[in-house]
Amino acid sequence: MFNRMKDEIDSIVARDPAAHSRFEVLFLYPGFHALLWHRMAHRLWRLNFRLLARCLSYLNRFLTGIELHPAVKIGKRLFIDHGSGLVVGETAEIGDDVTLYHGVTLGGVSLNQGKRHPTLGNGVIVGAGAQILGPITIGDHAKIGANSVVISDVPPGATVVGIPARILTESSRKKIEPEGFSAYGLPDSDCKDDGDPMAVRLNQLTREVKKLQERLNQIDGRG
Repeated sequence: MFNRMKDEIDSIVARDPAAHSRFEVLFLYPGFHALLWHRMAHRLWRLNFRLLARCLSYLNRFLTGIELHPAVKIGKRLFIDHGSGLVVGETAEIGDDVTLYHGVTLGGVSLNQGKRHPTLGNGVIVGAGAQILGPITIGDHAKIGANSVVISDVPPGATVVGIPARILTESSRKKIEPEGFSAYGLPDSDCKDDGDPMAVRLNQLTREVKKLQERLNQIDGRG
């Protein structure tokens, strides 16, 4: 258990430049505390102590501002950064090395008792305020931009932004591997147009109009 805690603390230090020591994470990071509370609640849930598990989950929300249903399946080294207002529904599943920012919702859109919440693969990054809704799958190492609303599956390695979310970039490699950490699930700083698909398309149209204008000027000059 202590080795797992150390592993999770080290992963937080590696992903958060504001974390200056392991002790700081251990005592002052609500996302880490929420994960510890959830591990206990989840164990009680699996042992069929459902009411007690829900009570522990409620206490977790009261103390950290993070709502994790005790039935949620969470992999290794989850990093909940800031965390306030984060909500994860009952049938959600979260893989290893996932990063979730504040205001994220992994929610359901159905009243059915079966699978109704998202499944996040390994290495997924979900930016602040993003809403991932329904029994959809987010592929390994995908990035969900801040404030996006995702209602359909996201391929492994893809970056999606917007409302509803659209694919901005998609890995063409057969084997998906992590490309480095991206804060808030946004594209790298050298990506043009700030990761907005509408801005990308408008800039493309602007460039095309400019080329047509230059061509017309050349034709007028010849006349």
